Amino acid sequence: MNIIGIIPSRFSSTRFPGKPLADINGTSMIQRVYEQAKKAKRLTDVVIATDDERIFNHVNEFGGQVVMTAPTHQSGTDRCAEIIEKDKKHDLVVVINIQGDEPYIHPEQIDQLCGCFDNSDTQIATLVNEIKSSNELFNHNNVKVILNKLSEAIYFSRSPVPYCRNFPEQEWIKHHTYYKHIGIYGYRRDILLEIAKLEKTKLEITESLEQLRWIENSYKIRAEITTYESVSIDTPEDLLKVSGR
Repeated sequence: MNIIGIIPSRFSSTRFPGKPLADINGTSMIQRVYEQAKKAKRLTDVVIATDDERIFNHVNEFGGQVVMTAPTHQSGTDRCAEIIEKDKKHDLVVVINIQGDEPYIHPEQIDQLCGCFDNSDTQIATLVNEIKSSNELFNHNNVKVILNKLSEAIYFSRSPVPYCRNFPEQEWIKHHTYYKHIGIYGYRRDILLEIAKLEKTKLEITESLEQLRWIENSYKIRAEITTYESVSIDTPEDLLKVSGR
């Protein structure tokens, strides 16, 4: 099965402009993500998708594969879809959308996600991680996921869901298993091209979570539980923490 890993990377960021080129102990963030992704055993290829010449030139300098995409895309999914529409090199079956701000992503996570597509019924897949603390649960930057009995995601929210009615908030995680979304997606090629054409939905706009658009349009999202923690860099302060400065 041919599976391509695509790393969407844009220079503009409200909280951290130029984030992909940020230095982490002598290596840029985007290079670290690329090198980690290349270690995944199940990826046929890895490509960086950007709309910025600075990132494009930097990736060429360190020997990575990079493609220029339109500056109008509103999500990494849309940027992945543009590459797939133009792709003539690969006989692709699955696309893995890898976050460009996770410099220490585990290759095993990528391979685990790829494994979801060994089941021919899988349309879209993602990873989740069990929430261990109340601070994680009530942090609105952590997206929570509700799963059904088939391990399909049926809702994503920035709020702590479900509401644990009969207990004080600090005891919620003792009485229910909560999951945090790990922001990596896999899509079958045809499904990716379909969802990229969907109009935004009310739930997506309300929560600012694109995956709700897919659920509202009846696409199924398989969710695999990973034990690996995810470390994303959203602000310069986050960068200082991972750099050990």
